[in-house]
Amino acid sequence: MPHSFGYRARTRDMFKRAFKDHGPVKMSTYLINYRIGDIVDIKANAAQQKGMPHKYYHGRTGIVYNVTPHAVGVIVYKVVGNRYIEKRVNLRVEHVRHSKCRQEFLDRVKRNHDAHAAAKEKGERVSLKRVHVLPREARTVSIAQNTPQTMTPVPYETTI
Repeated sequence: MPHSFGYRARTRDMFKRAFKDHGPVKMSTYLINYRIGDIVDIKANAAQQKGMPHKYYHGRTGIVYNVTPHAVGVIVYKVVGNRYIEKRVNLRVEHVRHSKCRQEFLDRVKRNHDAHAAAKEKGERVSLKRVHVLPREARTVSIAQNTPQTMTPVPYETTI
């Protein structure tokens, strides 16, 4: 039963650094450019306590709406009762990273564009829609050279 209700209560595992990832923040973290409209994942880095998000926002995805020299402003939608509230959170860059949630979509757009351009050169039409995996085709198993075998479970034995 918890007895403390502080800002970082019950975050022992949540804010823990990864295995072999302790120590100061890497310099490459500060060299990443963020632009307004970028989709970012919020992941608190325990090595930097300044500009740290509340535990609610850890693991959430949002959109950058403001960029400052050391921090970014992120819009996150929070469920409160029966509605979504737009929360604007200011976080240091150590606690955000570019999200890969749209990468598959962007790759598909590029693939479709290339396929469309290639088809247009040849003068043919190509379907760019996603097609779900179809069931396997039916086949008949012959028992001419393949006699059926009856399989039975091995009886349970105790060796004491």
